[in-house]
Amino acid sequence: MTDLELKELVAGLAVRQTETDQRFGDNDRFFTETKQLLAEHARERVQTERLMQETDRQIKELGRQLGGLGQKFGGFTEGMAFPSMTKILRERFGMSVVSPRVSSRKDGQTMEIDVLAYSNADVNEVYAVEVKSHLRDDGLEQMLRIVREFHYFFPGHEGKKVYGILAAVDIPEDIRQRVLREGIYLACIHDDNFELQIPEGFHPRAF
Repeated sequence: MTDLELKELVAGLAVRQTETDQRFGDNDRFFTETKQLLAEHARERVQTERLMQETDRQIKELGRQLGGLGQKFGGFTEGMAFPSMTKILRERFGMSVVSPRVSSRKDGQTMEIDVLAYSNADVNEVYAVEVKSHLRDDGLEQMLRIVREFHYFFPGHEGKKVYGILAAVDIPEDIRQRVLREGIYLACIHDDNFELQIPEGFHPRAF
């Protein structure tokens, strides 16, 4: 090999070494950038998880607040209805006993009634009143269950006829008609008082 060929060989090796070094350098930069991207992605994922946890917490808190508001409003409606219904039950139906929030438990089951009224004298009857802010189908079904199963949960009233009264602030017209067809009395709010709304031809149903 001549000196010229040796020099060309060494020069070629130097060029290839430089190219190799450049490629390794490029690879190092690629790995560094990849690590940075992965680290950034991990940080974003942590932030996203924290945001989701905070959102879940806020949703649960909002649900708790709305539930509490609904309970307060329901309690307010019941409190507002009790004086009106007491007057109606005593003066209109001749009830001697009117009690709010009556509950009975039997065989592991519970029945709760917003207002229970009865009389043991000349009028031997029972009236169960349910108070609703917004009357819906499930409210009517609850009322029907109460009057149908009343004697099971309150055996001390044998022989008494049982009548149901639904008192509500908001009553859709279709629900109103269903209530009356079932023979349940209907009381609606008027000038901050509850009043019976009984159309001509209404026939109350005794259970």
